[in-house]
Amino acid sequence: MKKFNVLILITLILLIITGCGASSSNSDTPTKTTLDRIKVDGKLTYAMSGQYPPFNYFNEQNELTGFDVEIGQEIAKRINVNSAPIATEWDGLIAGLTTSKFDMIIGSMAITDERLEKVDFSTPYYRSGAQVIVPSDSKISGGADLKGKTVGVVLGTTFETKARELGAAVKTYKGDPDAFNDMANKRLDAVITDKIVGLNAIKENNYPYKLVGDLLYAEKMGIAIRKDSPKLLEAVNSALAEMMDDGTYRKISEKYFSADIR
Repeated sequence: MKKFNVLILITLILLIITGCGASSSNSDTPTKTTLDRIKVDGKLTYAMSGQYPPFNYFNEQNELTGFDVEIGQEIAKRINVNSAPIATEWDGLIAGLTTSKFDMIIGSMAITDERLEKVDFSTPYYRSGAQVIVPSDSKISGGADLKGKTVGVVLGTTFETKARELGAAVKTYKGDPDAFNDMANKRLDAVITDKIVGLNAIKENNYPYKLVGDLLYAEKMGIAIRKDSPKLLEAVNSALAEMMDDGTYRKISEKYFSADIR
Protein backbone atom coordinates (compact mmCIF):
# COMPACT_ATOMS: atom_id res chain seq x y z
CA MET A 1 0.00 0.00 0.00
CA LYS A 2 2.81 2.38 0.91
CA LYS A 3 4.57 1.60 -2.40
CA PHE A 4 1.37 2.45 -4.25
CA ASN A 5 1.12 5.83 -2.50
CA VAL A 6 4.75 6.60 -3.30
CA LEU A 7 4.15 5.80 -6.98
CA ILE A 8 1.16 8.13 -7.04
CA LEU A 9 3.22 10.89 -5.39
CA ILE A 10 6.07 10.53 -7.90
CA THR A 11 3.62 10.57 -10.82
CA LEU A 12 2.01 13.78 -9.54
CA ILE A 13 5.40 15.47 -9.12
CA LEU A 14 6.39 14.51 -12.69
CA LEU A 15 3.12 15.90 -14.06
CA ILE A 16 3.64 19.18 -12.23
CA ILE A 17 7.22 19.49 -13.51
CA THR A 18 6.16 18.68 -17.06
CA GLY A 19 3.32 21.21 -16.89
CA CYS A 20 5.61 23.94 -15.62
CA GLY A 21 8.12 23.18 -18.33
CA ALA A 22 5.48 23.44 -21.03
CA SER A 23 4.19 26.73 -19.61
CA SER A 24 7.68 28.19 -19.49
CA SER A 25 8.34 27.15 -23.08
CA ASN A 26 5.14 28.84 -24.27
CA SER A 27 5.85 32.09 -22.41
CA ASP A 28 9.23 32.35 -24.11
CA THR A 29 7.60 32.48 -27.54
CA PRO A 30 7.23 36.19 -28.40
CA THR A 31 4.05 37.54 -29.96
CA LYS A 32 4.67 38.84 -33.50
CA THR A 33 4.70 42.65 -33.48
CA THR A 34 3.58 45.03 -36.23
CA LEU A 35 7.24 45.65 -37.03
CA ASP A 36 7.89 41.89 -37.29
CA ARG A 37 4.97 41.51 -39.69
CA ILE A 38 6.18 44.45 -41.83
CA LYS A 39 9.61 42.83 -42.14
CA VAL A 40 8.07 39.47 -43.07
CA ASP A 41 5.81 41.13 -45.66
CA GLY A 42 8.74 43.16 -46.97
CA LYS A 43 6.78 46.41 -47.28
CA LEU A 44 5.74 49.42 -45.22
CA THR A 45 2.29 50.83 -46.04
CA TYR A 46 1.60 54.46 -45.19
CA ALA A 47 -1.35 56.66 -46.05
CA MET A 48 -2.03 60.28 -46.98
CA SER A 49 -4.71 62.26 -48.82
CA GLY A 50 -2.73 62.68 -52.05
CA GLN A 51 -4.22 66.18 -52.34
CA TYR A 52 -1.78 68.26 -50.33
CA PRO A 53 1.00 69.48 -52.64
CA PRO A 54 3.94 69.71 -52.23
CA PHE A 55 3.71 67.34 -49.26
CA ASN A 56 1.76 64.63 -51.06
CA TYR A 57 0.13 64.64 -54.50
CA PHE A 58 -0.16 62.73 -57.77
CA ASN A 59 2.31 63.66 -60.50
CA GLU A 60 1.72 63.59 -64.26
CA GLN A 61 2.39 59.84 -64.27
CA ASN A 62 -0.40 59.43 -61.67
CA GLU A 63 2.16 58.39 -59.05
CA LEU A 64 2.05 59.50 -55.43
CA THR A 65 4.96 61.80 -54.73
CA GLY A 66 5.99 64.72 -52.55
CA PHE A 67 7.80 65.44 -49.30
CA ASP A 68 5.70 63.03 -47.20
CA VAL A 69 6.16 60.23 -49.72
CA GLU A 70 9.94 60.63 -49.76
CA ILE A 71 10.11 60.72 -45.96
CA GLY A 72 8.20 57.41 -45.97
CA GLN A 73 10.49 55.94 -48.61
CA GLU A 74 13.54 56.78 -46.52
CA ILE A 75 12.02 55.29 -43.35
CA ALA A 76 11.17 52.08 -45.24
CA LYS A 77 14.72 51.93 -46.59
CA ARG A 78 16.15 52.15 -43.07
CA ILE A 79 13.82 49.40 -41.85
CA ASN A 80 15.03 47.40 -44.89
CA VAL A 81 11.62 46.97 -46.56
CA ASN A 82 9.88 48.38 -49.62
CA SER A 83 7.84 51.57 -49.54
CA ALA A 84 4.10 51.39 -50.30
CA PRO A 85 2.32 54.78 -50.10
CA ILE A 86 -1.48 54.82 -50.24
CA ALA A 87 -3.94 57.66 -50.93
CA THR A 88 -7.23 57.84 -49.08
CA GLU A 89 -9.61 60.62 -48.09
CA TRP A 90 -8.31 62.78 -45.26
CA ASP A 91 -11.27 62.32 -42.94
CA GLY A 92 -10.90 58.53 -43.16
CA LEU A 93 -7.18 58.33 -42.38
CA ILE A 94 -7.32 57.66 -38.64
CA ALA A 95 -10.18 55.16 -39.00
CA GLY A 96 -8.19 53.35 -41.69
CA LEU A 97 -5.12 53.21 -39.45
CA THR A 98 -6.94 51.95 -36.37
CA THR A 99 -8.61 49.19 -38.43
CA SER A 100 -5.20 48.10 -39.78
CA LYS A 101 -5.78 49.06 -43.43
CA PHE A 102 -2.22 50.40 -43.46
CA ASP A 103 0.72 50.65 -41.06
CA MET A 104 1.12 54.42 -40.60
CA ILE A 105 -0.10 57.83 -41.67
CA ILE A 106 2.56 60.06 -43.20
CA GLY A 107 0.27 62.81 -44.41
CA SER A 108 1.24 66.08 -42.71
CA MET A 109 -1.02 65.30 -39.77
CA ALA A 110 -0.80 67.71 -36.85
CA ILE A 111 -0.23 66.24 -33.40
CA THR A 112 -3.27 67.11 -31.26
CA ASP A 113 -4.55 65.93 -27.89
CA GLU A 114 -7.73 64.62 -29.52
CA ARG A 115 -5.80 62.50 -32.03
CA LEU A 116 -3.43 61.26 -29.33
CA GLU A 117 -6.40 59.58 -27.67
CA LYS A 118 -6.72 57.33 -30.73
CA VAL A 119 -3.17 56.92 -32.08
CA ASP A 120 0.46 57.46 -31.18
CA PHE A 121 2.69 59.94 -32.98
CA SER A 122 6.35 59.98 -33.85
CA THR A 123 8.56 62.88 -32.86
CA PRO A 124 7.62 65.88 -35.07
CA TYR A 125 9.05 65.67 -38.57
CA TYR A 126 8.22 69.25 -39.50
CA ARG A 127 6.64 72.40 -38.12
CA SER A 128 4.34 74.95 -39.72
CA GLY A 129 0.99 76.56 -38.94
CA ALA A 130 -2.46 77.66 -40.03
CA GLN A 131 -2.59 80.60 -42.43
CA VAL A 132 -5.38 82.75 -43.87
CA ILE A 133 -5.08 83.10 -47.65
CA VAL A 134 -7.23 85.53 -49.62
CA PRO A 135 -7.48 87.06 -53.13
CA SER A 136 -4.94 89.83 -53.70
CA ASP A 137 -7.62 92.53 -53.77
CA SER A 138 -9.31 91.34 -50.54
CA LYS A 139 -9.68 93.68 -47.58
CA ILE A 140 -9.49 90.76 -45.12
CA SER A 141 -6.40 91.28 -42.97
CA GLY A 142 -6.46 88.20 -40.75
CA GLY A 143 -8.49 85.72 -38.74
CA ALA A 144 -10.47 88.41 -36.91
CA ASP A 145 -12.07 89.46 -40.20
CA LEU A 146 -13.45 86.01 -41.10
CA LYS A 147 -16.70 86.18 -39.09
CA GLY A 148 -19.57 85.68 -41.53
CA LYS A 149 -17.18 85.14 -44.46
CA THR A 150 -17.22 82.02 -46.62
CA VAL A 151 -14.03 80.13 -45.86
CA GLY A 152 -12.74 76.96 -47.54
CA VAL A 153 -10.99 74.21 -45.56
CA VAL A 154 -10.21 70.52 -45.94
CA LEU A 155 -12.78 68.34 -44.16
CA GLY A 156 -11.69 66.96 -40.80
CA THR A 157 -8.64 69.20 -40.36
CA THR A 158 -7.69 71.49 -37.51
CA PHE A 159 -8.23 74.29 -40.06
CA GLU A 160 -11.94 73.43 -40.17
CA THR A 161 -12.16 73.60 -36.37
CA LYS A 162 -10.45 77.01 -36.31
CA ALA A 163 -12.62 78.46 -39.09
CA ARG A 164 -15.75 77.54 -37.14
CA GLU A 165 -14.30 79.07 -33.96
CA LEU A 166 -13.77 82.31 -35.88
CA GLY A 167 -17.43 82.40 -36.90
CA ALA A 168 -16.88 81.76 -40.61
CA ALA A 169 -19.39 80.14 -42.95
CA VAL A 170 -17.36 77.00 -43.58
CA LYS A 171 -17.22 75.12 -46.87
CA THR A 172 -15.33 71.82 -46.78
CA TYR A 173 -13.27 70.09 -49.48
CA LYS A 174 -11.40 66.83 -49.99
CA GLY A 175 -8.19 68.70 -50.76
CA ASP A 176 -6.71 72.20 -50.92
CA PRO A 177 -6.54 72.35 -54.74
CA ASP A 178 -10.37 72.29 -54.91
CA ALA A 179 -10.60 75.05 -52.31
CA PHE A 180 -8.09 77.25 -54.13
CA ASN A 181 -9.95 76.75 -57.42
CA ASP A 182 -13.24 77.72 -55.80
CA MET A 183 -11.66 80.91 -54.47
CA ALA A 184 -10.40 81.69 -57.96
CA ASN A 185 -14.02 81.37 -59.13
CA LYS A 186 -15.12 83.79 -56.37
CA ARG A 187 -17.03 81.17 -54.37
CA LEU A 188 -14.87 81.73 -51.30
CA ASP A 189 -13.69 84.79 -49.43
CA ALA A 190 -10.71 82.98 -47.94
CA VAL A 191 -8.97 79.65 -47.46
CA ILE A 192 -7.33 78.45 -44.25
CA THR A 193 -4.56 75.93 -44.74
CA ASP A 194 -0.93 75.26 -43.92
CA LYS A 195 1.32 78.24 -44.59
CA ILE A 196 3.82 76.23 -46.64
CA VAL A 197 1.03 74.70 -48.74
CA GLY A 198 -0.38 78.15 -49.42
CA LEU A 199 2.96 79.59 -50.49
CA ASN A 200 3.53 76.63 -52.79
CA ALA A 201 0.07 76.91 -54.37
CA ILE A 202 0.59 80.60 -55.14
CA LYS A 203 4.04 79.92 -56.59
CA GLU A 204 3.14 76.88 -58.70
CA ASN A 205 -0.21 78.11 -60.05
CA ASN A 206 0.35 81.87 -60.23
CA TYR A 207 -2.76 82.43 -58.14
CA PRO A 208 -3.54 86.11 -57.43
CA TYR A 209 -3.60 85.39 -53.70
CA LYS A 210 -1.85 86.71 -50.63
CA LEU A 211 -1.17 85.51 -47.09
CA VAL A 212 -2.64 87.80 -44.45
CA GLY A 213 -2.12 88.14 -40.72
CA ASP A 214 0.01 86.06 -38.39
CA LEU A 215 -0.26 82.30 -38.12
CA LEU A 216 -3.59 81.41 -36.50
CA TYR A 217 -1.66 78.77 -34.56
CA ALA A 218 1.53 76.75 -34.92
CA GLU A 219 1.48 73.00 -35.55
CA LYS A 220 3.89 70.12 -35.16
CA MET A 221 3.38 67.33 -37.69
CA GLY A 222 3.95 63.71 -36.75
CA ILE A 223 3.70 60.22 -38.20
CA ALA A 224 0.62 58.47 -36.79
CA ILE A 225 1.00 54.85 -35.67
CA ARG A 226 -1.44 52.47 -33.96
CA LYS A 227 -1.17 52.26 -30.18
CA ASP A 228 -0.51 48.50 -30.42
CA SER A 229 2.74 49.09 -32.35
CA PRO A 230 5.39 50.47 -29.94
CA LYS A 231 8.27 48.68 -31.71
CA LEU A 232 7.29 50.30 -35.02
CA LEU A 233 7.09 53.70 -33.31
CA GLU A 234 10.57 53.17 -31.88
CA ALA A 235 11.94 52.20 -35.33
CA VAL A 236 10.34 55.24 -36.98
CA ASN A 237 11.71 57.65 -34.38
CA SER A 238 15.14 56.10 -34.77
CA ALA A 239 14.98 56.45 -38.58
CA LEU A 240 13.88 60.09 -38.34
CA ALA A 241 16.72 60.90 -35.93
CA GLU A 242 19.26 59.26 -38.24
CA MET A 243 17.88 61.14 -41.28
CA MET A 244 18.13 64.46 -39.47
CA ASP A 245 21.66 63.73 -38.26
CA ASP A 246 23.14 62.49 -41.54
CA GLY A 247 21.74 65.23 -43.82
CA THR A 248 19.15 63.09 -45.62
CA TYR A 249 16.23 65.01 -44.14
CA ARG A 250 17.70 68.37 -45.13
CA LYS A 251 18.23 67.15 -48.70
CA ILE A 252 14.59 66.03 -49.06
CA SER A 253 13.28 69.24 -47.46
CA GLU A 254 15.36 71.55 -49.64
CA LYS A 255 14.20 69.67 -52.74
CA TYR A 256 10.60 70.74 -52.09
CA PHE A 257 10.91 73.95 -50.09
CA SER A 258 14.44 75.31 -50.62
CA ALA A 259 14.67 75.26 -46.81
CA ASP A 260 14.91 72.92 -43.85
CA ILE A 261 11.38 72.85 -42.36
CA ARG A 262 12.00 70.56 -39.36
